[in-house]
Amino acid sequence: MNRPSRLPSALVLLCAISACSSGGSEETARTRGDVAYARDSLELALAEYRLAVNQGGEDEWSLARVAHTYTRLGRVNEASEFYGRAVRVDSAMADQAAADLLHLAREAADRDDRFLMASAVEAAVSFRPGLGLESMALPLARHHFENGQYGRALPFFLKAMAASGDSVPELVFEVGQVYEEIGDCEQALVHFERFREMVEPRGRTQVDWFIGNCSYRVGSELREAATDRAEVSGALDRTGLENALSYVDRTLDLGEPKNLMGQALLERGEILSLLGRCDASLEAFENVLRVEPSETTSTARRARQRFDQVKFGRGLEALVPERGCG
Repeated sequence: MNRPSRLPSALVLLCAISACSSGGSEETARTRGDVAYARDSLELALAEYRLAVNQGGEDEWSLARVAHTYTRLGRVNEASEFYGRAVRVDSAMADQAAADLLHLAREAADRDDRFLMASAVEAAVSFRPGLGLESMALPLARHHFENGQYGRALPFFLKAMAASGDSVPELVFEVGQVYEEIGDCEQALVHFERFREMVEPRGRTQVDWFIGNCSYRVGSELREAATDRAEVSGALDRTGLENALSYVDRTLDLGEPKNLMGQALLERGEILSLLGRCDASLEAFENVLRVEPSETTSTARRARQRFDQVKFGRGLEALVPERGCG
């Protein structure tokens, strides 16, 4: 049998007082509950405590007894409900509630029960926002990440990484994954590239895929943004296009993801065309046809079309008049 948890000091004192009192029926039920609790008969203690409350024991300590016993049983929702009722009687009970639920969260973390840990933490924070959760930041982050709650995972990952001094490769990679999942590939790349520097070449296969994928996405977005600005102003955004090119070239340099090579070469051709580097643009479009599995793919067809437009000077001159190729 597990050793019973100790009741908070104020509850212990009240238990001793109630054992010596000769009050009404709710006091008798509470006394029986204290005896059962001391014997680690939690279900029996809970029944007696709830009976005491139902018989009129709506004071904060009777309610807290019920809540604490629910906490011992790992029943977070019920514990929160009764602690909430105790807090409405006496707001000072919020500290007791937060401490009790946080203790449960730490026990759950030690057992690797992440669901219970996260539920208990959420309940504790509802009573005392701003609780220090550094010791549980990483398991909380991983719990939220595994459940697709990336926005909730990120603050905990950042807290865990700050505590580690940005020196744990696995954690740096995980933060990159969170940023990638929420659609912030630029921040993701900062962490993926950092991770890549921290590990041996044989450990880079997975991160190269993420870097290549995110680099392609950022490059495409920058090219589209520069094109939109050119349509409005009539002026070529060379800085934006050069940045876009550097991201796309990173994808091509890594050769990952392999299924994006044709699209990355097509994107490179489009950017070079906008910059007026016609020969390099034609080369990129030709290379698309070399890496695509079939000339009938949409990427291959687009590359052939753009090759002809650039070579014969048709298609995009009106967009930015000073540009030198199609």
